[in-house]
Amino acid sequence: MTTSDLHTLTGAYALHALDEDERGRFERHAADCEACAQEVRELTATAARLGLAETAVAAPELKTRVMRHISTVRQEAPRTAPAKPSTPVTVAAPAAPPEPALRRLRRARGLSRWALAACVAAAAAFGGTAVWQHDRAREAQHQARDAERRTADLTAVLAAPDAKSRTARLAGGAGGTVVVSAGRDKAVFISSRMPKPPSGKVYQLWFDDAGTMRSAGLMDPHRTSEAVLLDGNPAKASGVGITVEPAGGSARPTSAPLALLHFPT
Repeated sequence: MTTSDLHTLTGAYALHALDEDERGRFERHAADCEACAQEVRELTATAARLGLAETAVAAPELKTRVMRHISTVRQEAPRTAPAKPSTPVTVAAPAAPPEPALRRLRRARGLSRWALAACVAAAAAFGGTAVWQHDRAREAQHQARDAERRTADLTAVLAAPDAKSRTARLAGGAGGTVVVSAGRDKAVFISSRMPKPPSGKVYQLWFDDAGTMRSAGLMDPHRTSEAVLLDGNPAKASGVGITVEPAGGSARPTSAPLALLHFPT
């Protein structure tokens, strides 16, 4: 494969359509070819915007059915192979002497108490399980609503008529694009090829308010490419920065910014 051939692979690389061998050769080429590296960053950001702009939200009735079944359908018990039948062996037992009537009555009462205690314990356990299932179902409903709302807001920013974007190259060959909609007073950060943060660390995004950094949310440490709807409004900010912080994030940056992207004008 010639150098001229490698120049034509920017689109396929941005869409993850190359095999391992082609991907390796192209990455070595892009490390020394700024034109290809810049084109990959722009194509990656464009593909993310186009894909998210076409995101479809599930119909409300579908969500209602799913959430209703979460709290009513129990997990199926593990299936085991039936035991092989064995040939019964009959052994004659010696005849037991007849029990006095009083002893039989006492034994029956004792068994009844044990049976009642077992039933009460089972009912308590079932009731606890039902409460647990109900709490998990409510938590899942809240999470689903929040994810649905954030996806809708993110898509609206990317598809907004006044949306403006700026793309920059980050450390390690990664790419970052910030998209801002003044009409919606929201911003989105799109990353590509981000190296995974160190163990126990996370990338945190910050609005730059005239030199004062304001938290704008966390990135998923397990993803190298993603689109993040920034928390808060960007109206007073001049750009967005990225730092490496302890898992869970920090109230203030604890490290120097890896990058600082100025908002498009």
